[in-house]
Amino acid sequence: MSVSEHEWAGERSRFSLDGTPPVAGPLVRQFTDLTRTLLDTTPTVGGVLKLVVGAAVEIIPDADLVSITLRDPDGRFHTPVETDPIALTLDELQYEHGEGPCVESARPDGPAIGWSQDVGRDPRWPSFGPGTAAHGYHSVLATTLLPDAKPPRLSGALNIYSRRPGAFDAAAIDAALLLATHASLALAHTESVVSAELEAAHLRKAVESRDVIGQAKGILMQRRGITADEAFDVLRRASQELNVKLADLARTLADRHTEVDLPVPGH
Repeated sequence: MSVSEHEWAGERSRFSLDGTPPVAGPLVRQFTDLTRTLLDTTPTVGGVLKLVVGAAVEIIPDADLVSITLRDPDGRFHTPVETDPIALTLDELQYEHGEGPCVESARPDGPAIGWSQDVGRDPRWPSFGPGTAAHGYHSVLATTLLPDAKPPRLSGALNIYSRRPGAFDAAAIDAALLLATHASLALAHTESVVSAELEAAHLRKAVESRDVIGQAKGILMQRRGITADEAFDVLRRASQELNVKLADLARTLADRHTEVDLPVPGH
């Protein structure tokens, strides 16, 4: 079911009173290992997502299938990572009918948690529920990834399916929420690293372009006895006439200055 934080607090308290063990002990060590792996691994979006779905299978009891849903800025959903092709089939059943906990939790304004303990009889999802049960999966749990994502960033959900009805208790939901938090932080870190690398590459390219344009200007100044501004004007006009990028033209002139000359403006 989709719940508010207040409703989930009551549900969680009920499970605790029933004696369900909290997420602790071995799970803490598993999350520590996951965090260390995420920090030590060269970050890629695909790599982070594969680690998270693998950890979900290990950490959450009865997690028979795990997948990730991502929602594009235009509202379309896709599954970049799954532990089994049938998970993709079940995800696409939700995408096709626009219903189910995964698509709900993947929306930027969707619930943090969505689950059903008997999806085939769940009246909220008349197409997805029976279709999933027909494949032999009866419990489903989804938790939000990348909450508060604003375009062009993607929002998403961590999706967990089980063959067993009533599979996901409070401990399982806590573990899924922790995994989703790990995934969101790792993806945000990955995005920052990639952005920094791109920025550095753009800066490096800009510096290289500036340097080679300076070399080309120097060649023209020496060859024609003109000023720096006049040399740049020669480069600019030649770039337009030849339909070649200014930096590429300058690089050609700098590398092959004994073979290449540029047309004199006005001739």
